[in-house]
Amino acid sequence: MRKPLIAGNWKMNGSRESIATLLDGLKTGMGDVNTAEVAVCAPSIYIADVQSSLEGSAVTWGGQDVSVQDSGAYTGETAASMLLDFGCKYAIIGHSERRTYHAESDALVAEKFEQAINNGLVPLFCIGETLEEREQGITEDVVARQIDAVLERVGAEGMAKGVIAYEPVWAIGTGKTASPEQAQDVHAFIRGRVAAADAAVAEKVQILYGGSMNAGNAAELLSQPDIDGGLIGGASLKADDFLTIARAANQG
Repeated sequence: MRKPLIAGNWKMNGSRESIATLLDGLKTGMGDVNTAEVAVCAPSIYIADVQSSLEGSAVTWGGQDVSVQDSGAYTGETAASMLLDFGCKYAIIGHSERRTYHAESDALVAEKFEQAINNGLVPLFCIGETLEEREQGITEDVVARQIDAVLERVGAEGMAKGVIAYEPVWAIGTGKTASPEQAQDVHAFIRGRVAAADAAVAEKVQILYGGSMNAGNAAELLSQPDIDGGLIGGASLKADDFLTIARAANQG
């Protein structure tokens, strides 16, 4: 039985004041979230505040990216060791916004995945197709290419140390959501792609849905057999909404 994971991606949002309020709300409301793990991925500048607030609580935390370098003259980068220094468990890898705005290739994402697992971080490995790619009927080709890049770099044994997040690019921050059936179809394909490398790993690996999951649609999405949680954007900035999603995972 795969444990559900509800992870929040705050993106470039928040202030010290708003984050303190959000985290207080999460900690207060975690009492009836008895199935899912709940995590938040913060902008790097706020991770120290997150650690200070969440240490000893039921909520885990992580960063939104990780460098392929261990240290050195890489201005603006954040090393895995730095994330670990502040108690991070997770690092988001390959989010479509990084792939699009920072031209991150499949090969670079795979290298980041390897860097994360080699340092004891759990990569939240994002994959997904654009609207144009979906309309062209090549969703599975795109997703397979992205998965295969990581499998070729770290093997199925390495993939087992991460979490996959399927995020259809056309449903991120747009208010559009894949139907539960559409999402399940792609999740099943992803699991099958990993199973071709190692069936045991495929059975155990968590696959999250990340396309505008919210308090209203979470229960139906999370009821699908291959959807093991969510990587939540906008809804993770509101404690009540985020907790509603986490509670829906109790029934998933």
